[in-house]
Amino acid sequence: MGERLSRARVRAFVGRDEELGRFGAALAGDPRAPFAFYAYGPGGIGKSTLLRRLADHARAAGRLLVELDGRFVSRDPVDFEQAAGPFLDVPGTVLFVDSFEHCQWLESWLWHHFLPRAADDTLVVLAGRRPPQPQWTADPAWARLLHVSELEPFSEEQARSLLVAAEIRPELRDRVLRFAGGNPLALSLAAAAGSEGCGRQEIWAPTADVLRTLLAGLIGEVPTAAHRRALEVASQAHSTSEELLAAVLPGEDAHQLFSWLRDLPFIESTHRGLHPHDAARETLAADLRWRAPNAFEAMRRRLADEYLRLLREAPEERVWTVTDELFYLFREGATLSRLRSWSREDEVHDRPLQPADIDVVLRMTEETEGAASAELVRYWARRQPQAFSVYRLVSTGRIVAFTARLVLPAPADPQDLATDPVVAAAWRYTDATAPVSPGEHIGVSRFSVYPERYQVPSRVIDLSSSRAQAEAARARGRAYGFAVYQDAETWAGRVRGTLHDTGARPRVGEHTYGVFGVDWREVPVEAWLQRFISATEVTVPPPGPSPVSRTAFDQAVREALAHWRDADAFAACALMRSRLAADFEDPAGELRALLRGAVDDLARDPRGVRAREALTAGHFSGAPTQEAAARRLGLPYGTYRRHLRQGLDMLCEALWQRELRPR
Repeated sequence: MGERLSRARVRAFVGRDEELGRFGAALAGDPRAPFAFYAYGPGGIGKSTLLRRLADHARAAGRLLVELDGRFVSRDPVDFEQAAGPFLDVPGTVLFVDSFEHCQWLESWLWHHFLPRAADDTLVVLAGRRPPQPQWTADPAWARLLHVSELEPFSEEQARSLLVAAEIRPELRDRVLRFAGGNPLALSLAAAAGSEGCGRQEIWAPTADVLRTLLAGLIGEVPTAAHRRALEVASQAHSTSEELLAAVLPGEDAHQLFSWLRDLPFIESTHRGLHPHDAARETLAADLRWRAPNAFEAMRRRLADEYLRLLREAPEERVWTVTDELFYLFREGATLSRLRSWSREDEVHDRPLQPADIDVVLRMTEETEGAASAELVRYWARRQPQAFSVYRLVSTGRIVAFTARLVLPAPADPQDLATDPVVAAAWRYTDATAPVSPGEHIGVSRFSVYPERYQVPSRVIDLSSSRAQAEAARARGRAYGFAVYQDAETWAGRVRGTLHDTGARPRVGEHTYGVFGVDWREVPVEAWLQRFISATEVTVPPPGPSPVSRTAFDQAVREALAHWRDADAFAACALMRSRLAADFEDPAGELRALLRGAVDDLARDPRGVRAREALTAGHFSGAPTQEAAARRLGLPYGTYRRHLRQGLDMLCEALWQRELRPR
């Protein structure tokens, strides 16, 4: 069967001759051939299809394969190394990593620490949406070992040959080509629909959104209402297993529905379950929300209930994955967009505090909060070392942050009250509102210290928040949960509707802190979660350019900036399909002007002056690398990166507000 599948892929495969040729030479042992292959391009350009073809080629050559999916790669490099173990131990192994943009934080670690330890005659193939960091292609040591290729849309000849192979009727081919262009995903969906799915003129109207219309033509009449609900699950859940379908669609044949979903051409199978292609998911979800908004919201609530059940009942090792999937449901909402960064830059992983970490943790605290706060960290590290998490950069292993989530049983310990004014303020609030009974306890997210991004939404706060919510869902006897932030006024706005501002402003050293809480006896976790759901309801615009999630929009802005100096790539970037550019007569030119103007406008806010300078130097000035841009501004590289991140965050927020503005 594997051979039959391979032959079918060979027959259906179009183009990519250079990539196939170079990889074939490497398999054959040509000493001039590369060791590492890196293919990149936008969603739907055919990266996964190419990797499957190369994997077939390697398998036919008798090579051992290790295939990883970046969407499900752990944040810890140790886990990656274990999963890819044969690459280091077995000569001739070929390592494939698809969707690399989802684990891009591993890049520096891969080049510096992992790939140089490869076994003899091994090869590695990476595929993602973003190009590799420029220092690797510029490094003479990697120049002959690394082959980078940006995958382009199909030529008209290649696209036509795909439609011929799919037996699309001749009178429809020109219409399909005009409609789908050279986008391999769009063409593949058209081929999967076949001529019978292409028979109505309106399906191929070139002014309609490509993927939405293709999906409508492909799905057509769904067999039953149960199949329709299964699609609703797949469009919202990060990954869909047969067990998940059975849980949220009780009484339905989950096995049959799962098999049907798996056979759809825009669904990929992963070790966690079924995962729609990113572009297909966005289009399908937007279509379902527009067509059946009540069903869309009802399904989200069912999924949330199931994730909450898993949080309470799942084995410990599954809890954090479930938490991430739970918050993925609400990623578009105003509440979570205020609280979470959803960023994959400078990715971190957390580990329990070790004795060797104490000095670093204390130094970080003294730098950001002062000596008095550092003494409190020392106190709590002795009292509750298990409450502390230390965050390291995946790429280098350097400690960049720490958090502490204290568990304090009733009655309050007099020593704790006398030592820590913040903990004392939390207990005073409980005594004044609804005292905690013996046998109950409170949880306090007491410290969140990340010097480079101090108490602003970041991956550190993302992960700590996920842990705190998982603990709250699983804890027995938790009466209150509290979070502590120094910038109380700003965080009061961010947590509005989810945490109550106690009004307490305790002072530690030179700083005051805001204490925000929730009484879990009064608001169970399920009811608290409903606040997220109600805050994420959106008004869906009528059919036109597809609505996108905030995450996808931010990625599109970054993609446009990355392709600023490449006119063709810029003209094909995802931001061109946003509502921002919907009415432009000269889309590429006017979008360029809009971006330049939005960057310049950042300087109107005193906080944005440095951010504007960093964006201008990094993207508009012609600097070949970020290091060069930092030198132009006379800034240390770390400082430049901080200003650049702030600039990107501010720019994305400003453009997102324009995206949402009524037409």
